[in-house]
Amino acid sequence: MGSPARMGLYDKWILPRLTDLAMRNREATRYRSQIVPQACGVVLEIGVGSGLNLPFYGAGVTRLLALDPSEELLRMARKKADAAAFPVEFLAHTSEEIPLDGGCLDTVVTTWTLCTIPDPIKALREMRRVLKPAGTLLFAEHGLAPDANVRTWQERLNPLWQRFTGGCNLNRKMDELIRASGFRIVQLDLAYARGLRPMSYVYSGRAQPESLRTNSAR
Repeated sequence: MGSPARMGLYDKWILPRLTDLAMRNREATRYRSQIVPQACGVVLEIGVGSGLNLPFYGAGVTRLLALDPSEELLRMARKKADAAAFPVEFLAHTSEEIPLDGGCLDTVVTTWTLCTIPDPIKALREMRRVLKPAGTLLFAEHGLAPDANVRTWQERLNPLWQRFTGGCNLNRKMDELIRASGFRIVQLDLAYARGLRPMSYVYSGRAQPESLRTNSAR
């Protein structure tokens, strides 16, 4: 695809803007409007990106911690935070090592983020760690489709797709990743969003941390 210098330029400056444009689509906005308003209390958003979820948080949010490893995307998100009705703190950090104490959050929100995280299991376990025992994980993620012909295309396209989308994967089975990380899914909606099918099978819903006692008995 080019030299390391060109890759660095693409990843740092061009990709954040392409990501922002791509995630403004109507279907992504529809899912945001369904998932994000359910957040309440002290909230952590994983992969806040350019801040497209910010307008959808409701009055039940008392504080938002907005995490993303991209300084450029965080710069874009800060411009939107001024309109928020609650304090927003930005964390330039990866989700595999969340810089927060355990059990301090009421809600974690992740939308179109687990596909890109290099180690999604480790990141989800970190999300579980920082949630209160009665806390909630809210998610809307694209991933592995149920239809064999679509899955075949997802596998074929994935290597090239990753190179141009900052590591996004088309073929992760999101519900299995969430369960394997110590969560119990309490609501799960599965559907193709409008768009090309290899990129548009969406897992959305809510999950809660499994109790330590339940996990130790397995």
